[in-house]
Amino acid sequence: MIPTQFEYLAPTSVEDALAALAQHGDEAKVIAGGQSLLPVLRMRLNAPEVVIDLGGIEGLRGVREDGDALVIGAMTTHHAVLHDPLVGQHAALLVKAEHQLADAQIRHRGTIGGALAHADPAGDLGAPSLALGAEFVIAGPGGTRTVAADDFFVDLFETAIAEGELLTEIRVPKHTGWGAHYEKFVRVAHQWPIVAVAAAVRVEGGTIAEARVGLTNMGSTPLRARAVEEALVGQPATEDAVATAAARAAEGTNPPSDLNGAADYRTHLAKVLTRRAVLAAAGA
Repeated sequence: MIPTQFEYLAPTSVEDALAALAQHGDEAKVIAGGQSLLPVLRMRLNAPEVVIDLGGIEGLRGVREDGDALVIGAMTTHHAVLHDPLVGQHAALLVKAEHQLADAQIRHRGTIGGALAHADPAGDLGAPSLALGAEFVIAGPGGTRTVAADDFFVDLFETAIAEGELLTEIRVPKHTGWGAHYEKFVRVAHQWPIVAVAAAVRVEGGTIAEARVGLTNMGSTPLRARAVEEALVGQPATEDAVATAAARAAEGTNPPSDLNGAADYRTHLAKVLTRRAVLAAAGA
């Protein structure tokens, strides 16, 4: 199917993009890599009068260090994040998740900012960003503001990005030396995860000193498995200890029921995948 007619704008700066948003308001849609928006346009599920393409804003691309954090431009492609040496060294969990995100074609076109702003609860990057304690830099008419990952995902396909604002950067605290793993369950290759678990673990002398666990597709937003995190700290990095903690993975969740699985099936998967992810991250 062919999209309805729209005006195409290609600003070369964040300021120009914000001005275009202010001018066109609800009639405009922002396109980053296009991997989420283009199918919607083709199926005519949305028919904006104006499409604002951020692809020409070079300042929104790339990865750099800023003290104890990595700063990833919102228009940085999945492929670039996956292969960036700074991300591999300081945020290995993102690499693990990006490696399993869709296929090579989508990773070359899609962007990290576009995926996170889309806020699909089955998306592969929400749970890792929560687990890593990421922060989101949002630009608007009044300047920029920074929102913690815990506050960024508001509801199904809804984030803290307000009307007339743009996501410009993702700030990821360095987790140098932490073990990491992303465990994803799908029926066919490249499918959205039925459930996935992102785990980052710091082990000292065989004991889990810190643990951060994010859940994918266990509610209307990505979620932190806080009960698991609390249960893991101070425990030996052994299969029995991890399994006991992982049994609490579904606490505080509200998994959906759909054609891929019922809620109780996802509850079971969350426990199994959490055990696998934590064990792999802990090197056990």
